[in-house]
Amino acid sequence: MGEEKILCIGLVCLDIINVVDNYPEEDTDSRCLSQRWQRGGNASNSCTVISLLGAPCAFMGSLAPGRVAENLPDVTADDFQKVDLSQYKWIHWEGRNAGEQVKMIKRVQEYNLTIPTDKIITISVEIEKTRDELYQLFEHADVVFVSKDVARNFGYNSAAEALRGLYSRVRKGASLICAWAEKGADGMGPEGIVVHSDAFPPEAIVDTLGAGDTFNASVIFALSNGKNLQEALAFGCQTAGRKCGIQGYDGIVVSG
Repeated sequence: MGEEKILCIGLVCLDIINVVDNYPEEDTDSRCLSQRWQRGGNASNSCTVISLLGAPCAFMGSLAPGRVAENLPDVTADDFQKVDLSQYKWIHWEGRNAGEQVKMIKRVQEYNLTIPTDKIITISVEIEKTRDELYQLFEHADVVFVSKDVARNFGYNSAAEALRGLYSRVRKGASLICAWAEKGADGMGPEGIVVHSDAFPPEAIVDTLGAGDTFNASVIFALSNGKNLQEALAFGCQTAGRKCGIQGYDGIVVSG
């Protein structure tokens, strides 16, 4: 049997990126300098980055036979029953159809009770959208990524403030993480101490699409390889910073 993988569950989609000279003003036309199509979606992007970082990984989501498709269904608990959990050491959910995702997570939690401690699957979730349905995910994961938008929706004005205010929502022993764009990222574990990493901006901003997905993936990669929360936050911010300085994801990994 090979090394256990990291599984990302959520969206894959088509991103169409138009490049213009300046950000367009409302109700004006702008000439498009170039256009590119690329695979996107939070879980898909995170899976790409985890793979580039060198970890075996897998993606679970709805795929279309052609480039353009409408109304692709989200993964259900019934779909997830087909997954061989013994292949994975970490499963990450992009918060979407939360009711179904809670059922999937509970299956993993029940499985974890039947296996040796060193084989237990770590569960992480991303709560990015300001939708009340998603907030039930807080209490079900070992690692919870909460977005700046969600933090602000709860009335918090910084990552550290959000962590202190939202930590009561997570399960005992969990870690809560909040990235705050150019202000870096903060995390809080069961000790109740907020740890912080500054951002690592590139010399020039080229492409920020997927920076958050890159951060999440890099933190997951670091934690899954035994790094502590402080080290994982720093690695996540460094990798997300590199991503903002390049187009797409090729070149995101720096050797040496």
